[in-house]
Amino acid sequence: MQITQPLHCAILVSQLETSEHFYSKVLGLQKIDRELKFPGIWYQIGNFQLHLILATTIIPDAIDFQKLGRNRHLAFSVANLEEAKQQLTASNCPMQMSASGRSALFTQDPDGNIIELSE
Repeated sequence: MQITQPLHCAILVSQLETSEHFYSKVLGLQKIDRELKFPGIWYQIGNFQLHLILATTIIPDAIDFQKLGRNRHLAFSVANLEEAKQQLTASNCPMQMSASGRSALFTQDPDGNIIELSE
């Protein structure tokens, strides 16, 4: 087997409207049309898609709150980390700089899904 590229990642969310605000307005992702019969929102990021799927129960899986990067997380590249930081601050999003000292930070969506933003 030879895996050639990532296609998508699916995460569970409890409220589509709240999640849509975070992913569309705060992170600035581009929503795309979907024709599935269950509630969700799809985003296109280059050749990759992020699928938000509505779930009635969300089980948080963070185990290390002191170092968010040591938990399951999604990682996205950003053009300017300082601008991303300002946007997250303006939106009252939790934020933690990478403990490694590299130019990266971690935040959480409204359901606690951890997201890394790295320059």
